[in-house]
Amino acid sequence: MKINIRSASNKDCERVKSLIYNVLREYGLQPEPHGTDIDLNDIESNYINRGGIFELLEDEHGNLCGTVGLYPMNEKTVELRKMYFTKDLRGQGFGSKTLRRMIEKAKVSGFKRIYLETATPLTEAIHLYEKFGFKPTCEIHSPRCDHAYELAV
Repeated sequence: MKINIRSASNKDCERVKSLIYNVLREYGLQPEPHGTDIDLNDIESNYINRGGIFELLEDEHGNLCGTVGLYPMNEKTVELRKMYFTKDLRGQGFGSKTLRRMIEKAKVSGFKRIYLETATPLTEAIHLYEKFGFKPTCEIHSPRCDHAYELAV
């Protein structure tokens, strides 16, 4: 499958929310449009304009297949957020490729630490983060999440 990667804009917000909410529901998790997921209402302000990144993975027909964001928390720490893929993309190495790309982008942008939160049902994601060397931390902000990890970059 050929995948194109591009930066998101606010024109993509509804498509992004739809993909992420569908994946969350697949895993028995509830979307939180007025809480944890409120950042998706204005991708440009919450990511791009803050010095972060929000990327879309689309197939050759322009269908949205994945999302990932880097959200600056402070000058040294960036949070990996909203890394979700459709069923079609899972298990094909796109998680590893995307995570590797985000780690490199965080380094190039001058961040020293990547932080992330996830939930127990997302077992594939947890395995991926641990494989890349992310270490557990007890710093959790989102009520939906029960695991947090960090990686020095």
